[in-house]
Amino acid sequence: MELYFDANATTPLSHEAADAWLEVSKSHWHNPSSLYPKAAEAKPLLEDLREELANQPPFTPLRSGPRGASEPSRQKQIPSSSSSNFLGIILTIFSLCGSTTAEEGHDGFVALFDGKSLAGWREVPMGKVAAWSVKDGVIRGEGKENRQVYLIYAGDEALVDFELKFSYRLLTKGNTGVEMRARVDKTGKRDFEGYHADLGHVGIGDGVLGAWDFHFGKDTRKEFPCKRGTRLVIDEKGEGHHDRIANSVQVKEIKKGDWNACRIVAKGNHFQFFINGKISSEFTDKLAGKQLTKGFMGLQLHDKGMVVEFKNLFLKKG
Repeated sequence: MELYFDANATTPLSHEAADAWLEVSKSHWHNPSSLYPKAAEAKPLLEDLREELANQPPFTPLRSGPRGASEPSRQKQIPSSSSSNFLGIILTIFSLCGSTTAEEGHDGFVALFDGKSLAGWREVPMGKVAAWSVKDGVIRGEGKENRQVYLIYAGDEALVDFELKFSYRLLTKGNTGVEMRARVDKTGKRDFEGYHADLGHVGIGDGVLGAWDFHFGKDTRKEFPCKRGTRLVIDEKGEGHHDRIANSVQVKEIKKGDWNACRIVAKGNHFQFFINGKISSEFTDKLAGKQLTKGFMGLQLHDKGMVVEFKNLFLKKG
């Protein structure tokens, strides 16, 4: 059993808290400052709840009886309402941390980034200087040369169906995104063929930020637009059909120069792209024999001079 205690805690442990600890000690805990995947998921929850706790009004400490008081007399002492609120928030923190630990295996998400290195990733193509690095606990891409550079997840380069969660922020203007079911472009049109979830700075336009892009080989098939707010169906004859998505994410809901949370779902021939909890765009590819059915997944660095960062990358296969 592993328990995490806040080293900054100074309030004596009341009998109510002690009883609560006995209950939560039945679960398995990890230090949220560690690099384990379970801890990586728990850490942002703890940070949010600590901020909530810091904003709580002052509370009256739990009233306790004199030292050596009998158990019955201790049980009669009722904490103040603000103290109960404080204890409730503390227990919420531990409950969420515990549930994150328990649900990781259940939900099947695996952390792709250890917070300190690019272990499990590879840069392609390599240039004169590395474009991808780790800085302050996040993956950082810097456009140092006039070329596109990908950071490929090397843990499985034949991904089929998956769900990817991550956060990104652009510190400059630029174009980035996630390439998926990618493979080498043998026609030479690009480095790779793939389906591409497109991202860019706020103001770049709905044809990039939150859109789907298609990277197909030369003269192989048509590349349709799929802008933010759009649903695209490529039918069995290779023709594209568009319609608008109700309640899709709006540009005003995407933070400029700050962290935005994304989710990509690839299931069969259906692909969805979410930003900050709202659908951004989606498509279905029904052109049999021309679909991209498996391949690698990679982060894209598109422009010279741009800087983009990624964190909280989690993958679930199937």
